[in-house]
Amino acid sequence: MDLTPLDVRYQEFPTGLRGYQKEAVRGYLARVAEVMEALVQENEALRERVRTLEEEVARLKEAEGELKRAVVAAEKIARELKAQAEREAELIKKEAHAAKEQVLREAAEELKRIRAEVERVKQEKALFLAQFKGLLEGYLESLRRLEEA
Repeated sequence: MDLTPLDVRYQEFPTGLRGYQKEAVRGYLARVAEVMEALVQENEALRERVRTLEEEVARLKEAEGELKRAVVAAEKIARELKAQAEREAELIKKEAHAAKEQVLREAAEELKRIRAEVERVKQEKALFLAQFKGLLEGYLESLRRLEEA
């Protein structure tokens, strides 16, 4: 601003023959200077407010950028955790399937062993019965011969 309140307050005007009344001009210029001072102060206050608000906007933009980066990082971590959980679930599923197959194989082998054992016991029973029957028939034959004699 090229004109200050002090310039207005102390402005001198040449006087002529019937010129302006100096006191009226001085009073008017004093009021104009007061109004200009108030406007200059208000203007400075508004500039300071603008500066403060611009700093706040810059700080908020920076915080927004950090928040966006944090959100992106959180989303990335969430995707990685989900993928890892899916891999672990698949691994657990495969391990459970393998364990099930192992248990089924062992159960089949145990069933086969028990069936073989049952078959062996049946054969031993049949052999025992045949031998016992033969022994009893031999005794009966001996008894018949003794009765006939």
